[in-house]
Amino acid sequence: MDLEIYERKVFSQNGEDGVTVKLIDMIYGEFNKFRNFVEFGVQDGVECNTRILREQFGWKGLSMDGSNENKKIFLKKEFVTKENIVSLFKKYNVPEKIDLLSVDIDFNDFYVLKEILKNYTCDIIICEYNSSHLANEDKIIIYKWDGCWDGSNYFGASLLSLEKLANKYNYSLVYCDKRGVNCFFVHNDKIKEKNLQFKNFGCIEKIYRPPDYGCYNTPGEGHPQDKLNRKYITFEQAINL
Repeated sequence: MDLEIYERKVFSQNGEDGVTVKLIDMIYGEFNKFRNFVEFGVQDGVECNTRILREQFGWKGLSMDGSNENKKIFLKKEFVTKENIVSLFKKYNVPEKIDLLSVDIDFNDFYVLKEILKNYTCDIIICEYNSSHLANEDKIIIYKWDGCWDGSNYFGASLLSLEKLANKYNYSLVYCDKRGVNCFFVHNDKIKEKNLQFKNFGCIEKIYRPPDYGCYNTPGEGHPQDKLNRKYITFEQAINL
């Protein structure tokens, strides 16, 4: 399955909507309205990865953002950290089995996702990755609970680091969107159960996409360089924090 041909923007930033719809069709076969999602880092909820599920397919779920709230769409104003993410899920009655999880907080994504995967199971995960780092680079920002993106290329984690985290909890990388913004993981149980096939499956070098955003459009660029020259750590270092 070549997911690239299904990229389509409805409410998402790029072509994530089309890929999401195709994955759900492959895994469930139908858009059961009783399925659930969680997404945080949605801003006001107008442009995000789960709006299509809520509005067009009747899914229910929790949205969170550090600066916005909207009771009509169950968008809660919460600043997400690795220390509070599990308690927030409990506060809003997130089930232990999440059908689709989308993570995009522009900085501590790796650390928050790690805490979720320790406590919850997901079928599909969409997560922003830092495509400024090439497919063979294992790089993660140093955790800072109140850290926020400053417009530079110092944010998040490389695709390899996220793949290592996903593999640890029984997920496989299946796709990256064409602009090099979001990557998609599917739980291995679903892959085996449905005998799912994906183009370039198991080859991160071919799945990886360089940044097609920011000031530059070449590998290793994207957003402007970090003027502070902050350090990165590896998966092994981050997982043991």
